[in-house]
Amino acid sequence: MRRLIFKSLVHGPLTEAAPARDDAAVAELAAQVDRVARRRLGRTLSIRAVDAGSCNGCELEIHALGNVLYDLEQFGMRFVASPRHADVLLVTGPITTNMREALERTWQATPHPKWVVAVGDCGRDGGVFSGSYACVGGVSAVLPVDLHIVGCPPSPVALLKGLLALLESVEHGVAARGEDLEKHREHDQHQQD
Repeated sequence: MRRLIFKSLVHGPLTEAAPARDDAAVAELAAQVDRVARRRLGRTLSIRAVDAGSCNGCELEIHALGNVLYDLEQFGMRFVASPRHADVLLVTGPITTNMREALERTWQATPHPKWVVAVGDCGRDGGVFSGSYACVGGVSAVLPVDLHIVGCPPSPVALLKGLLALLESVEHGVAARGEDLEKHREHDQHQQD
């Protein structure tokens, strides 16, 4: 035991150094996201993260957005605990058959305007779990997806850039499909009745 303690004191921890922080780029990204979110929504962007059956790799990167290095709040975004307070559903993992209904209910509980972001390769098309009996597929198999952020897992910077791209597409009117799909589903139900 002494040998192990002595070795750890002499050699130090086996961790990677933190990535170099480009303060100018971070400040520019923060100002741009905050400006777009406030102009479009009149407030900060509220995000609800939903794990629909992932390996937790994407969740680790999403949680890193809240640490001191990335500090999501400086970008005018925040995570919320309830879909009733969310603007964006950040969905990770392939959709498992057990999580399909829960994800649909979460989407229905989210007020308009709402957007869905599929995170990671599994969220895009099922990834390595594609074709499994336990998976429905990617997020687009269950919900209308406004943005795919690829990677296994995507880095926190890629997540921030993806959310900025979503806000910019919303600002230009490209990603306003949530209400249209809801109206389309209601119309289909009335015709079936």
